[in-house]
Amino acid sequence: MRQFTAIVNPTAGGSTGAATLLQVARLLREAGATLETEYSDSLAHAREIARDAGAAGRVVLAVGGDGMAGGIGGALSGTDAVLGLIPAGRGNDFARALGLPADPEALARILLDGEPRHVDTIEVESAVHPRTVVLGSVYAGVDALANRHANESRLLRGAASYYAGGLRAVTTWRPADYRVTVDGVTHTHRGYTVVAANSPYYGSGRIIAPSAEVDDGLLDIVLIREAPRRLFFALMNELKTGAHVRRPEVQVLQGRELRIESSRPVPYGADGEVEATLPVTVRVRPGDLAVLC
Repeated sequence: MRQFTAIVNPTAGGSTGAATLLQVARLLREAGATLETEYSDSLAHAREIARDAGAAGRVVLAVGGDGMAGGIGGALSGTDAVLGLIPAGRGNDFARALGLPADPEALARILLDGEPRHVDTIEVESAVHPRTVVLGSVYAGVDALANRHANESRLLRGAASYYAGGLRAVTTWRPADYRVTVDGVTHTHRGYTVVAANSPYYGSGRIIAPSAEVDDGLLDIVLIREAPRRLFFALMNELKTGAHVRRPEVQVLQGRELRIESSRPVPYGADGEVEATLPVTVRVRPGDLAVLC
């Protein structure tokens, strides 16, 4: 029977992490599994707990949103440890990419009996963050600003907070000149954003990269070029289905390593947590993490 260590972000999803864990924990214990719960006071603390638990042979459960999943998953990347996710955050996009259920009973059954699946992770390197590993995506430009606004929201939750954050970011955004080098080939790009996606989803269910797969050893790189603001608002609506990739203003590349540079200071983010300014180098780490799904 598996032994679990659950790491809880007490503030994720409006403090729902602990409540979500209680439901799943009861089912795990009833099935005979042992479970320890640790509350993190920071993402760095969560990573430390995860490494220790993984080294002891315990399944590490990330209880929270994408920031918690990415932080803990990044800490375990390249090790023999196994990660389990209990989605309890604002977006839960990597859990969505893995097809994890919201129902506690179905989720507990996966954690008890599911086979580990090896997925890719993303290594992020910049002057501010010499080496950070995340799971879902790295995004530079207007969506990094939108994510910051969403995280600051106290009244809205889930997709509504990201949509409102996006509207606020777009109204003040000035298109930037980007230099995007993918596997040694340089592309110049003027526009709103560059996204390096391991998962199809970001921003609470928005399908930024419909063809992205978490275990293909590649990143899908989405570039949205300069366009009238009214068109960008239409693109935001099309993110619900992924239809935006058919527009001429959107270009999708694939690669294993990219560097994003810009002509002026442009923010970038990763999995809703990392915040810094370009330039940044991003690399895929194929099959580097085992996840129960």
